[in-house]
Amino acid sequence: MNRFCERFGVEVPIVQGGLAYLAYAELAASVSNAGGLGQITATSLGDPESLRAEIKKIKQLTKKPFAINFSLGRGSVDELLDVVIEEEVPAISVTAGNPAPVFERVKDTNIKKLVLVAAVRQAQKAEQLGADAIIVVGQEGGGHLGRDDVGTFVLVPRVVDSVSIPVLASGGIVDGRGYAAALALGADGIEMGTRFIATQECIAHSAYKEAILKATEADTIVIKRTIERPARALWTKATDRIKELEDEGVDFNALQPYISGASNLKLIEQGDHEHGFGWAGQGVGLIQDIPTVKELIETIQSDCKRALTGDRPPVR
Repeated sequence: MNRFCERFGVEVPIVQGGLAYLAYAELAASVSNAGGLGQITATSLGDPESLRAEIKKIKQLTKKPFAINFSLGRGSVDELLDVVIEEEVPAISVTAGNPAPVFERVKDTNIKKLVLVAAVRQAQKAEQLGADAIIVVGQEGGGHLGRDDVGTFVLVPRVVDSVSIPVLASGGIVDGRGYAAALALGADGIEMGTRFIATQECIAHSAYKEAILKATEADTIVIKRTIERPARALWTKATDRIKELEDEGVDFNALQPYISGASNLKLIEQGDHEHGFGWAGQGVGLIQDIPTVKELIETIQSDCKRALTGDRPPVR
């Protein structure tokens, strides 16, 4: 058992990403029951009582640790944090914003704190503020990324060398070989987002999952650069339109309808590639099946062991 597992009370240092509109109790519990750390995304739920209901649901589905993810920058999360504290949630993760106000709210609790970063300076700041562990995402990842376009292979060891707390690698990691590479780079474990979409327990529309299976590493695109919130998505007709608008130099107000949560839901809930988009990392090129979460985590562990001993994983 490594230091991340010891600190967070899990068996396997594999964390499921926040996954807006997909990271609910069922998926999170499946990850936690398989030994990893599952997460529920608070800001997808919208209101405190919906979050409370989801927390109560996951407590019925698993007795193992889980986390609540907070994606900042969409308004106050104070009421949601009140619920997390009242329900004595084991851990939280913070993405896309300054974690200081969140940490201040939970400072007198036993809640463990994860912070997603995309730069060395962000990791160092998170450690100074009291983070218990860092998730560092490279440019290959899906969803929101850093602005510096630094890949996982360079960014992970840079962060590992810059902080003293546990570090999880993320971005382009979808299998045991990626897990082994992360450990070789000095990380204590991994976080995966895209890979957990292509599992049986994830509620994503089958068309979204099938698109992930069919995609190659060249079938993603970074959007939202012009509003300084770069994020990687599957290449669809909808992302083509977003890119056209960005190339035209439109402002946020003109772009917003195309990059909204509602547009995201058109693909992930309805399977509409024409008008909707879905986040995905370049690791889609390595995803070839839709296993159960338990099967996935077991396979990643066994393939990681083979990779670390120099044996090639079996062809699947």
